[in-house]
Amino acid sequence: MKTLSYFEKRDLVNMEKIGSYLSELPEYCYDFFTGIEITTSSLTRLNYAMDLSIFFDYISKFILKKDKKEITLKDLDTLEARDIESYLSYLTFYKVDDKAFKNTENGKARKLASVRSFFKYLFNHDLISKNVVSKVPTPKLHNKGIIRLEGNEIEKMLDAVNDPTTFTQRQKNYNKNTRIRDNAIVTLFLGTGIRVSELVGLNVEDFDFSQNAFKVTRKGGNQTILYYPNEVKYAVEEWLTIRKTLPINEDEHALFLSLQNRRICTRAVENLVKKFARESTPLKNISPHKLRSTFGTNLYRETNDIYIVADVLGHKDVNTTKKHYAAISEDMRKGVAKKVKIGNSNFD
Repeated sequence: MKTLSYFEKRDLVNMEKIGSYLSELPEYCYDFFTGIEITTSSLTRLNYAMDLSIFFDYISKFILKKDKKEITLKDLDTLEARDIESYLSYLTFYKVDDKAFKNTENGKARKLASVRSFFKYLFNHDLISKNVVSKVPTPKLHNKGIIRLEGNEIEKMLDAVNDPTTFTQRQKNYNKNTRIRDNAIVTLFLGTGIRVSELVGLNVEDFDFSQNAFKVTRKGGNQTILYYPNEVKYAVEEWLTIRKTLPINEDEHALFLSLQNRRICTRAVENLVKKFARESTPLKNISPHKLRSTFGTNLYRETNDIYIVADVLGHKDVNTTKKHYAAISEDMRKGVAKKVKIGNSNFD
C-alpha cells in the first residue's frame, strides 16, 4: 500500500473540512465546488468554503431570515447590491458562536472575491438570472511597505538562533536541543525564499547536495527544482547529521522534525521564526513570509530582473511580484541618478 505524501495527507484533511462546511450549505453549493475542482487547490477551495459559510450566515440572519440550508436560488435572485455592500460592512467586526472576528480591506476583498466567483458560476450556468455581486466594487486596498530584514539584521537573526541572549534559562535549555534544526530552517528560508508550507513538506530525499539543489512542491502541487548557496548546504547537512542519531520511525521521511520526531507542523515553524525575530529585531513583526520577502528583495537587488524573482519565488503572475517589490524599483531609480555624470563636472 502506497504511503501518502505530506501534501496528499494535507489535501485529504482539507477535503474533509470542505465537506463539513458544505454539509451546512444549500445543495447547489456542491455544484460550484465540483466545477472549480480542476482549476483550484484544496486550500483555495477550503478558503472558498469558509468564506461562503460566513456569507450564507449573514444573509440567512439579516437579509432572508431563514435557515441557510433552506436558501434557494430564487432567494439569491432577490438580493440587491446594497445587500452585498451591507455584508462587507458587517465583515468589519462580527461574531460567530460568541467568537469575535474582524477584517481589514484585504480580508473583505478576499471574501468578496469568493462570493463573486460563486455568483459568477451560478450566473454562467443559468442557475440565477442576475449577478448582483458583479455590481459591487472591490474595497480599495492600501499598499503596505515590505517588511523584511535589512543589512545586519540577517546576521542578528542567525545569531539569535545560535546564541540567544534574552532567552530564559528554560528557553536556552530547549534551544540546545533544537538549535541546529532551527538554524537550518531559518537559513533555508533566507537562502531560497520558499514558503512555510513548502518547507514543512520537504523530505530528506528531496535534496541533492552534489548539485546544491532540492525539489520543492509548490502551491497547486507542481514540483520544481531550486538551487541554494553553500550556507544552506552546510546548515542542512549539519542538521541531517543530528537527524540520523534520532529514534525516528523508518517510514518518516520529513526533513524537519518536531521534538516528537514527527514532521514539524506549520504553526511550530511560524512560532520559532517569530521567537528568534523578537530577539533580533523586536520592532519588526517577522514571520516566515517576511523571510521570503527578505530573500526576494535581495535577489531583485542583485539581478534587477523581476522575472527571475517571480520564477524562483513560484509566482504564477509576475504582477504579484511587481506589487511586492515595487519599492525596490524606487531604490534602483535613486541609485541611477547618482551614477549618471553630466560632462566633466564633479560635485561629489
